[in-house]
Amino acid sequence: MIGTVFRSEDLPAADRFDYWRELVGRTRSSDMISVHHSDFRAEIRLMELGPVTVWPTSFLPTRYRRSPKMVRQSDPELYHLTLLLDGGLAIDSAGRTNTFGPRDLHMADSSAPYDVRSADDGRCRVIRGVGVDFPKALLPLPPHRVRDLLGRGLSGREGMGALLSEFLISLERQAETLQPSDAPRLGTVVLDLVAAWFARALDAEAALPPETRQQAMTERVKAFIRQNLHDPELKPPVIAAAHHISLSYLHRLFEQRAPGETVAAWIRGQRLAGIRRDLENPALRTTPIHAVAARWGIVDASVLTHAFRAAYGLSPKEHRLRALSEPS
Repeated sequence: MIGTVFRSEDLPAADRFDYWRELVGRTRSSDMISVHHSDFRAEIRLMELGPVTVWPTSFLPTRYRRSPKMVRQSDPELYHLTLLLDGGLAIDSAGRTNTFGPRDLHMADSSAPYDVRSADDGRCRVIRGVGVDFPKALLPLPPHRVRDLLGRGLSGREGMGALLSEFLISLERQAETLQPSDAPRLGTVVLDLVAAWFARALDAEAALPPETRQQAMTERVKAFIRQNLHDPELKPPVIAAAHHISLSYLHRLFEQRAPGETVAAWIRGQRLAGIRRDLENPALRTTPIHAVAARWGIVDASVLTHAFRAAYGLSPKEHRLRALSEPS
């Protein structure tokens, strides 16, 4: 498991807001005000991924103000990235005021004052999102270029923004199964995706180090593969063509990240993992195994049996029987 979880209901009502203020203040030093302070509700998972902190959270509307005096007193030299999932926020930063909603991304700078508050009309009281904090020195882009995008709401619904958003959301979904040893590598992936997203927004991809561009391309390719696992024709030439890269470069991307790993093997592993999950699902117990496999792009029964047994030591039928016969 990665991260520590705070749930407000675990504390007396009178202590919740003060504890929340202390918890968030570890990375985001600011004045915090909420009309709900007497009966505050919030939940957060703090995940420390090397120098990067990722924190999926939900909370009742709260105002966060970082004044010029606070900047002068203490500046951790961090960028604060926020992916909003539910609710609405307004931010005053870098001389501009913007509002943003679900699936918008925005970044603030600890070296500059900012004022973040709820912009919701009351229909959604709970704000839900994912915060990311990391040292400014780790973003491989010139600070004067980054300032052009500070405080602006940018889309997390398409392109690199969507890829970054999905990765941040998936971290919370997989937090219980991830290991602490995974944390530094995951932090590197987050930084590479943030850099690629910002560079694309600034049209400055050429300024990124080659390894950052390669990591971003690898994550883009993997996202494409996951979305198309149902297609039996999903093969390396198709993937390379969809991303306008050579077949040799595609293979090199996978080899550099995991020596010995091939594109075809990664696709097969993703398909088998999906089939395995479906075979373990009681709601799908009456779905024929060949139909389950076809949903994941494997239409040849002999190929399925051989690959599944090689991966898990049992045939698909044996695995289903064992999984569904064990007490829950």
